[in-house]
Amino acid sequence: MRWPVVRPERLSQPNEELPYPPEQMRLLVGSADLSLFDNPTGRLVVQDVPVEAYDSVLDFGCGCGRVARQLIQQDPAPRAYLGIDIHRGMIQWCRENLAPRAPGFRFEHHDAYNRGLNPDGKREDVSFPAAAGSFSLVNAWSVFTHLLESQISHYLSEVARVLQPEGYFQSTWFLFDKSDYPMMQEFQNALYINDVDPTNAVIVDRQWLMMQIAAGGLKLVSALPPKIRGFQWVLLMAHRGHPRPEAELPEDRAPTGIRRPPLLPPDADKIGL
Repeated sequence: MRWPVVRPERLSQPNEELPYPPEQMRLLVGSADLSLFDNPTGRLVVQDVPVEAYDSVLDFGCGCGRVARQLIQQDPAPRAYLGIDIHRGMIQWCRENLAPRAPGFRFEHHDAYNRGLNPDGKREDVSFPAAAGSFSLVNAWSVFTHLLESQISHYLSEVARVLQPEGYFQSTWFLFDKSDYPMMQEFQNALYINDVDPTNAVIVDRQWLMMQIAAGGLKLVSALPPKIRGFQWVLLMAHRGHPRPEAELPEDRAPTGIRRPPLLPPDADKIGL
């Protein structure tokens, strides 16, 4: 199956400037560097996927529109895009500043509980607001690096549910080898660096993750190791029945270095409201 590639206008008003998120929001998602939110050449945003995979995109953890803003400028832009995030203020900003300039783009608040970004959420495992098989590409950049072990299997299953049979799923992860920690129990498969807010950074066991991927009906098709040892892996997955062959997870042989995650400011959940 191949999806039709539709080329809508990238902006509803071509002469209207596409705004950048405010600095306070950019810092909240990791960096204020404007180049990380831009795509002036119209390049394809996700590496190693065919152009038809951009037909319909779910951006899980869209934040203040870092990937959305790049996709709006992409050639071709997605026919349909849904960005969801737990931060109300950032979703509101995207609705007011990006959606009106991008036909087919919409943003919804994902009302899952998070101590720092959505403390009023009632549950940690909320279903995606989408029907089964709705998307040809699911993106989750810097999301599973902040999900508790108890949430990971739920959201992998949700990705598998909404992903089309020949679709792709890109996500980022912090990984470790549990065999280096002999004191860990069988049911303990994640490490946390922050005792106040464990979601600050979540590091999961490599073997356990591969088991969760398989249990969710998915397979690994590509793995980009981190540039700094122990930092962010970029994993590309697909359904078990996808024609693309399964890939192995290589060893992390990157040099050591420092890449500390940002600390949330007080009242981070109120930014933009």
